[in-house]
Amino acid sequence: CHQPGIAHSSQDGDRLPGFVPCPNETDSNHVTSSSKATAVFSTPTTTNSKFVDMSKPRLHVGIVGAGLGGLAAAIGIARAGHQVTILEQAAVLSEVSRQGFFLVNLTDERLKIGAGIQIPPNASRILKRWNILENIEAVSVRPSDFILRSYHDGKVLSKQNMVPFAERCYGVPYLHIHRADYHKILVEEAERLGVKILLGSMVSGIDFEKPTIRLAGKPDFDVDVILGADGINSVCRDALLSRPDPPHLTGDLAYRIIVKAEDMRKQPELQEFAEKPAINYWMGPRSHVVCYLLQGGSLYNIVMIAPDNLPEFVNTAKADLQELRNLFQNWDPRLQKLLGLVQVTSKWRLQNSEEMESWSHRSGKFALVGDACHATLPYLAQGAAQAIEDGAVLGSLFGVIECRSQIGDILTIFEHLRKSRTTKVVKGSTTLRDIFHLEDGPMQQERDRQLTKEAPFEGFPNPWADPVFQQYLFSYDVEKEVEQAWGKYVAGGFQSNM
Repeated sequence: CHQPGIAHSSQDGDRLPGFVPCPNETDSNHVTSSSKATAVFSTPTTTNSKFVDMSKPRLHVGIVGAGLGGLAAAIGIARAGHQVTILEQAAVLSEVSRQGFFLVNLTDERLKIGAGIQIPPNASRILKRWNILENIEAVSVRPSDFILRSYHDGKVLSKQNMVPFAERCYGVPYLHIHRADYHKILVEEAERLGVKILLGSMVSGIDFEKPTIRLAGKPDFDVDVILGADGINSVCRDALLSRPDPPHLTGDLAYRIIVKAEDMRKQPELQEFAEKPAINYWMGPRSHVVCYLLQGGSLYNIVMIAPDNLPEFVNTAKADLQELRNLFQNWDPRLQKLLGLVQVTSKWRLQNSEEMESWSHRSGKFALVGDACHATLPYLAQGAAQAIEDGAVLGSLFGVIECRSQIGDILTIFEHLRKSRTTKVVKGSTTLRDIFHLEDGPMQQERDRQLTKEAPFEGFPNPWADPVFQQYLFSYDVEKEVEQAWGKYVAGGFQSNM
């Protein structure tokens, strides 16, 4: 086994040369490979030794957090033939919210808490390669179009086709799914691949050098690599920074609602939204609304964004329906009709994260993943997709690792590939908030003029119609990115801060 070099910057300017031979590793999980480093992008369907390259080390990867990001990382890495254990603090594994709120009775609670997720082509492409897209589609909806509307009367300002556009241009569909369904399918796939999920495991600390995960009331958990995928309120991030790092307040909150589509069909004004799958946005002063169908068209997901009015230190609360109706009383009358069907709702403070200097520890045995390092506002509908991309990139990288001494380099390449892209998404989501929430006036009028009168251009107010940004988001190909990065790594072309 040979170790291609990463150039590590340090105080004395040391630099790792290219192709440093790895020491022979004689433990039972490793057989020395050939003398030439090559990138092999295999896609095994099980962890049976029939599909695993036994000439490479089989690592034990510990993942903190069983949300979408943790599960994606587990699936990607298990597909590469490694042992994976997820440590999850919750006692019941049923996620219905991005913040990690767990519920037991999913059937009843789906109507109480809105929990829709959009799966854009950059994510569905990965799910297809993982051979689970068919299962995902069975409980998903394909929206026909993105539709941007005026808040006054619902007038259509811009439309971007998704069916058949997404498959024709990107080879895979754009989907809507309930978070609980998404989570369930990823859990089942992870367990099918042999991933162990240990519930009731609360992390109290991390020894980055060993590496070891310390658990409250349980023995320490020793692994070869630790990935912190414990969300926006990450204990792992605090441990990496050696200080508390609370989420960043954005000034927005979301009312999350689900209603039965059959109730909407009884209202003539609402039949259009219940019968034709589409992503409908209403843009208005300091607020916007997004709605779409879920679960084969049986449920209607509603997210209403408004200025944050929650008390300090309160991130979620039951919402007063009259308060909600008052906030949107001057909006499209059809929204008022829709709100008349709502029985209960909650409001959630929207938070994101500031860009970190680094996601990894200098030991080369730890990295953050997903919302733990790049939490975003949901306005581009890319938060979950970016976590899925993280997991796929890690899986491809762990698929080409040739010896244990490359672990730190693999994590460096992961951060190199992911940090700039996720930062662009986080910033793009915040920028879109400013576009959607314009007060009535000259800037709003110019936005609407561009949407209605001009052909889409780079910087277009509808980002899903922007020909440059749309391609940037949707065409991302994990295997291509990793293959190019591995070639650069072999040539000794990476700089590291580790």
